[in-house]
Amino acid sequence: MTSKTHPTLAPDRALATRPEDERLSVSANFLYGLQHVLTVYGGIIAVPLIVGQAAGMSGAETGILIAACLFMGGLATMLQTLGLPFLGCRLPLVQGVSFASVATIIAILKGGGDIQTVFGAVMVASVIGLLITPVFSRVIKYFPPLVTGSVITIIGLSLIPVAAQWAMGGHPKANDYGSLSNIGLAAVTLFIVLLLSKLGNAAISRLSILLAMVLGTLIALLTGMTDFSGSAGSSLIALPTLFHFGLPTFKLAAIASMVIVILVVMVETSADILAVSDIVGTRVDEKRLGDGLRADMLSSALAPIFGSFTQSAFAQNVGLVAVTGIKSRYAVATSGMIMLVLGLLPGVGRIIAAVPPAVLGGAGLVLFGTVAASGIRTLAKVKYENNMNMIIVATSVGFGMIPIVKPEFYDHFPAWFSTIFHSGISSTALMAVVLNLVFNHIKLGNSDQQSVFVAGTNRIVKELED
Repeated sequence: MTSKTHPTLAPDRALATRPEDERLSVSANFLYGLQHVLTVYGGIIAVPLIVGQAAGMSGAETGILIAACLFMGGLATMLQTLGLPFLGCRLPLVQGVSFASVATIIAILKGGGDIQTVFGAVMVASVIGLLITPVFSRVIKYFPPLVTGSVITIIGLSLIPVAAQWAMGGHPKANDYGSLSNIGLAAVTLFIVLLLSKLGNAAISRLSILLAMVLGTLIALLTGMTDFSGSAGSSLIALPTLFHFGLPTFKLAAIASMVIVILVVMVETSADILAVSDIVGTRVDEKRLGDGLRADMLSSALAPIFGSFTQSAFAQNVGLVAVTGIKSRYAVATSGMIMLVLGLLPGVGRIIAAVPPAVLGGAGLVLFGTVAASGIRTLAKVKYENNMNMIIVATSVGFGMIPIVKPEFYDHFPAWFSTIFHSGISSTALMAVVLNLVFNHIKLGNSDQQSVFVAGTNRIVKELED
């Protein structure tokens, strides 16, 4: 059945001549695949670094977490691009651990759960997502830009405090926490990001986060602010250990909060599949969209076995396809192979884990701010005239900010309630979906006049004429 809601959802034709099926040389596949890896690398390693810090892991354990996320991201990318029966959209999409789960993972850890509880929640929620995939295209209308924009904005804002803590040194009990040297190193890293973004060419600009982290770490090494001695002694190649951090445990409240994350991930992946299909110039029907979502959910369900988290498509790589014009899914599949190999090199994870938190703080400010800016850009597409959308966004974002600015707000609530609403993303998603249903889908009682709050916020600043 062909969807009537999106122009790209039409029957797939001419399988042999699809743009995404173009086959390049081995060297071209490697170079373009490496470019995709470099573009997404900072985003993939950021999540295990955040979670490792929040879970109180040692550098060695965080290194294992990083390697697991790279390995799983490689497997998920190859599944999505090459495909199996009923799995994979077979489009040039890079998969990796999703930012959307970070805030909820931290909330679970702060709410008394451990990393095994997180893994259990990810597994069950992903299986639920896998089961609802056949009907998801019919309920996706309840996740319009109004909802997804609010949620994505809160994802970015909820991670800004993490960047600030990193900039201060990462560990509140450390002697140099909050010192001028730490904050100065973060500021230098931030300056390098901005400088490379402004003065570099397109390739350097896209890699500004990663390059700034490398340069910031070199500065820290020269000034004695970091030590890589702990990265030595690891084996050259090591296969991932199944359930390295222990068998998953299952708690209802944690699972409930993670289900919301899974719904957001499914919305994001759907948007990325449709976006890249437009860029590539191919057609995607509902079956192909479902195959892509099933690959996403299956990868997420299997990820905790290897020590990783929810998997989703990376939007920045969709942009890279548009910029380079390289539409071959085999080039992106090669990037999956590169990530998989990196995940088999534990020394790489240990070296990355030794990057000073202050360097991560400087880069993270831009990285997390970019996520929030993406949400704001999505909200800019929302129509606010003669409706209650402004109130929906305002209430949803405000509600989601409560646990961010006042983490102790829900301390006296029941544990299950606190676990769900202690996450800004869960709070925002629930409020946005409910209010969108009440005001935009249940028409009974709606006024044909704008709310006084909406009318009062229509301010536009115009440029002055010379």
